[in-house]
Amino acid sequence: MINNGDPKSLEFDPLPLLKKFIGKTFVIKYGGSILKNREAANAFIEDIVMMKHVGIDIVIVHGGGPEISKWLDRVNIESKFVNGLRVTDENVMDVVEMVLSGHINKDISARLSNHGISAVGLSGRDSNLIKAKKKYVYNGNKKIDIGFVGEVASINKNLISNLIERGRVPVIAPIGCDLNGNRYNINADYAASAISSSLKAEKLIILTDVKGVYKDVNDESSIISEITPSMIKKYIREKVIDGGMIPKMECCIEAIEDGTKNVHLIDGRKDHSAILDIINSSGTKITRELEGREKRCQRAI
Repeated sequence: MINNGDPKSLEFDPLPLLKKFIGKTFVIKYGGSILKNREAANAFIEDIVMMKHVGIDIVIVHGGGPEISKWLDRVNIESKFVNGLRVTDENVMDVVEMVLSGHINKDISARLSNHGISAVGLSGRDSNLIKAKKKYVYNGNKKIDIGFVGEVASINKNLISNLIERGRVPVIAPIGCDLNGNRYNINADYAASAISSSLKAEKLIILTDVKGVYKDVNDESSIISEITPSMIKKYIREKVIDGGMIPKMECCIEAIEDGTKNVHLIDGRKDHSAILDIINSSGTKITRELEGREKRCQRAI
């Protein structure tokens, strides 16, 4: 275990390498699928403790899709998806909010607090942290209503910044609301992207259940270590990036273009992946468009 920033469970001391990020802000999106892996979940908490004790400002945005599906099954509500988004009527919304804001959010906050970190669990509904608007999906020209699924309209940056300035770690459930008080289920990747951009974060770290972006999904050696938004758009057109990876990468583009300095897509199933990513630049790093960088990225792949 890592207590008060002591990296006993790692084979080396990462603290000197982390110190260059003192005072920087990292927004970490913690995927719902990783929550099921208890060892990886424990290592994640240890990583946050270490980074916070070094002096890095941390904001956590979490998902919880598998847990939501489990609880919907328990109350005999069928899970339905359209274009990868959960159809969310009022009954589903009740379960979504219960699981995200009431269970997962408080569990993460409590575990961090037990390690001496002043974590504050928040819903996006608190103090209008995440203002949302209704999201529709399209099948060709057909507009499809999928219920209380939302997209981010604005972020209450001042609330998050005030918590960070007081040494807190905000832990945010991606539930939003509109001006009429309607609740919305928001994709955690997009919520993390919007929060990261509003804070002009040094890093948005997206912990997921893949190792990164591949040029050939059947060849693990073809992982793309560094990529720019223009390259992402090119690979989407060429169908190198396809399927469920498209919205995730579009989210990364938005984060970079709206003010986040770097985005890291990494395999959260590995122990201490958040720390190891910073040190080893594992996974796929999305960077801003700078002269000469795109050529270097292309040479790397």
